[in-house]
Amino acid sequence: MPDPAPVTQRAAAAARTRDALLEAGLTLAERIPLPRISANVVVAAAGVSKGTFFHHFPTRADYLVALHETFHDRLEREIATLARDCPPGPERLHKATELYLDRCLRDASVRTLLIDARTEPGVAQAAQHRTDATAEHLIPDFTALGSATPRASAQLWIRLVREAALLEADAGHRLEALRAALADFVRPTRR
Repeated sequence: MPDPAPVTQRAAAAARTRDALLEAGLTLAERIPLPRISANVVVAAAGVSKGTFFHHFPTRADYLVALHETFHDRLEREIATLARDCPPGPERLHKATELYLDRCLRDASVRTLLIDARTEPGVAQAAQHRTDATAEHLIPDFTALGSATPRASAQLWIRLVREAALLEADAGHRLEALRAALADFVRPTRR
């Protein structure tokens, strides 16, 4: 297979600009509610022109989808690194869940913005796609737990953990009893 074409300076600069626009949005999400995050606000924070924004993101909805994907891509990379050496099962689920909840709590305002953004059809579709893909990755964990319905169990688990993240965001801190309850759900039982 031939090597991919080298990245040109122009393409690298475009990628940096796109990343700067996304970073600006993630930073803005920490202090501005979703309805006030407009292209004008983002370009002012990123120090680029409005035309540049629309070159990378034809609509605000496209931008919100990219923000959603950026946040979750980073989180998935962290979880994959953490879980790399852990076999499927309760320990891996527990570690991944703890990391997910910790990151969502750390970035609670961004996470809340992304939940609010799901009113946008494109964001809702991207979120559902992400949920489906994550469920596929969790099937081996629920299979190792002995689930007769590992796909359905994974889908429910994702929603359960997402709800826990929202509860912690509302509280503004870790909810240890909630986390213990989550651990109970995936603790192997003797039959």
